[in-house]
Amino acid sequence: MALAHGFAAGREQCFQQTDRLIKSHSLSGSESLCKLLRYLAEHSLDHPGEALKEYQIATEVLGRSGGFDPQSDSTVRVQAGRLRIKLAEYYAHEGQEDPIIVELPKGSYSLTFHARTPGGRLPSGLALEKESKQAEKGSNRGWPVAVGVLSVLLVASLVTSAVLWSGRSRGPAGAKERVPSVYQIFWSRFVNAQQPPWVIFSNANFVGRPQTNMRYFSSSTDSREAILDHYTGVGEVLAIHELDRVFGQLNRPLRVKRGALFSLDDVRNNDLIFVGSPAENLTLLDIPGTQEFVFQRVNSGPRNGDVQVVNVHAATGESQFFMASPSSQSVSEDYAIVGLMQGLDPAHSMLILAGTTTMGTQAAAEYVCREDSLTELLRRLGVSKAGDLKPFEALLRVKVTHGVPVITDLVAVRRRSN
Repeated sequence: MALAHGFAAGREQCFQQTDRLIKSHSLSGSESLCKLLRYLAEHSLDHPGEALKEYQIATEVLGRSGGFDPQSDSTVRVQAGRLRIKLAEYYAHEGQEDPIIVELPKGSYSLTFHARTPGGRLPSGLALEKESKQAEKGSNRGWPVAVGVLSVLLVASLVTSAVLWSGRSRGPAGAKERVPSVYQIFWSRFVNAQQPPWVIFSNANFVGRPQTNMRYFSSSTDSREAILDHYTGVGEVLAIHELDRVFGQLNRPLRVKRGALFSLDDVRNNDLIFVGSPAENLTLLDIPGTQEFVFQRVNSGPRNGDVQVVNVHAATGESQFFMASPSSQSVSEDYAIVGLMQGLDPAHSMLILAGTTTMGTQAAAEYVCREDSLTELLRRLGVSKAGDLKPFEALLRVKVTHGVPVITDLVAVRRRSN
């Protein structure tokens, strides 16, 4: 039965159960889901019967701007779907004996709290297999899997299967979504091309094992036979999800490939979207890239080894170098580049979305996948229709909280000659 909100003991038990969930193995690795769970719990227990709106959750919990539009941005629905599956995962394993069961019913943002009856089964809404199938049909996203390498590495093979999964989930309802005009302007080169674009995500070389210790491959000390080339960052995974969401609205599929499997023939014959900086997306080291804002590794001093963005033609009053938070600290600030240019074959286009860290890469992708930020970018470029969009490079400053990019500002824009 549902616990009565009016009883103090029942309410306190509900908060204790919420804390237990947040500290659990199932949820402790996701700061955003823990924040969402606590917010929903507090609202459900303190304001019973008062329905939450997607806009409230997006702006008060997920760091979205006041221009958030739930009709074009599915972030809240996606996060709620993730939370439902994590709750199911918890009660199927760690929480099998917990006295209180927490649910987030489909179609609602209000939590329910049930007392487990002795020997009773889980409520049907928490059946993991059922929830997983529902998510596959309706969530339109891929699922990142964190691994223990600085808390930001994921098994790259999951990215491909996740995007394919979300591609299967796209149905007639998705096709009816309002498509912002700025999407049609910015993405026209890739949507109107003969073949769907390739998304090439970063695929750096590591040595070691997640269970013990992993680090970047060093050609001077490591054997190439020890290389592990099937990891990428959390930000890259979420970036691909954002791209897949936008291209789904535009009724255009994406093709996904990890950088280690990419070839120069792919560069010549396709439209390309690179996700990740040259420090991680090694393919970018072999082809012409950005010219105005360039990634460069610091080779001396206290920041030796860190990656910075060099402002090659700094205007009066502009800084020449931009660096994320020191690698010895939690990332609170990052810098990212959005660069649109012609391909090796001028008939094709390349887009680079890259930060000096994985969080910056996520922010760069989100910047070109959100209506409000794209509107700002096109305004700065003086573009009002698709044919006016020419090659450019943009520098972004990213504020990061608990590993999540929350504010992204456009620092500078340069138009390119090709």
